[in-house]
Amino acid sequence: MPLAKDLLHPAIDFERRQHKKKRLVQSPNSYFMDVKCPGCYKITTVFSHAQTVVLCVGCSTVLCQPKGGKARLTEGKISKNVPQVFTALDVVA
Repeated sequence: MPLAKDLLHPAIDFERRQHKKKRLVQSPNSYFMDVKCPGCYKITTVFSHAQTVVLCVGCSTVLCQPKGGKARLTEGKISKNVPQVFTALDVVA
């Protein structure tokens, strides 16, 4: 009697919809992103679930605002995800 679904190799879209603690390998839903200000072209690293208003370092314009869960980027801002970098202390702990 075969299983209805493969538990060792779940579909990617199914894993993405799962709660962060109920996935096959636990992973957070949050991430860091580099946001470029269209006025002064400075890059600021912003947390995806920021709970405070993030301002540009150069010209003090609003880059993102908190909206419940995730932070919402202001119109016209360009962002990209920053890859995670593990240090030796993260591996040991």
